[in-house]
This record gives sequence, C-alpha cells and structure tokens, in this order.
Amino acid sequence: MKITKIFFHILNLLFVVFYLYPGSILGFFIYNDFSKQPQVTPDFIFSSNHVYAFAILSLLGLISYINKTKLIIYYFIFLSIFLEISHLTIPNRSFQFSDLFGNILGVLISILILKIYFYLEKK
Repeated sequence: MKITKIFFHILNLLFVVFYLYPGSILGFFIYNDFSKQPQVTPDFIFSSNHVYAFAILSLLGLISYINKTKLIIYYFIFLSIFLEISHLTIPNRSFQFSDLFGNILGVLISILILKIYFYLEKK
C-alpha cells in the first residue's frame, strides 16, 4: 500500500473521531477547553474550517484512489452529509448548514484542483 493511502486512512479515521466526539478535541489541546473551537479564518457563508479540512482530506483521497475517482467522490459527499447530520444526536454538538456546505465545498474544491492539474498536465 502506498504511503499516501496509509496517510489518507489515518487522516480519515482522525476526521471521524474529531467529528463524532462530543466536544472539541482541538479546543482542548489549544485552549484546554473542550467547549472552544479553534478558528483558522473567519466564516462567511460557509464554515472555513470545514472547507479547509475537507479540501485537504478529499484531495488526499482523490490522489490515493485516482483509479476510483467516482467512488471516492461519492464517499466524500456521503461522509460530509453523514458527519454533519450525526451532530443532531451527539451531545455538545449541533447541526449547522454552514458546516455542511463547507464540507461539500471542500470536496468540490479538491475535485476542481485535480481537474485543473490534469488539464495543465495534458498541455
């Protein structure tokens, strides 16, 4: 197995743990407070943290499984929706459309980056 696939699977597992944990693990490490969420950049219509996180994860996944692009895209869209909807039942977490849209936008950005790369590679 390639190192990118191993790294992708580890990062994917960490995502699921961080999303499903009833509090902010990063907030605990940075602020010593599970109720505080670190913010990389200000949010606009979308949650910027979610955009960055899903863009990195999905880009790594698309690179790792380049021969199964359609399947991995479906996986990331499903994961985006599932993880955000799961916040409806997790204590101290809340469902937010801005987070859901940020997740999906991150996936779309990674697809666009890969398409641009392949387009430029052909030229």
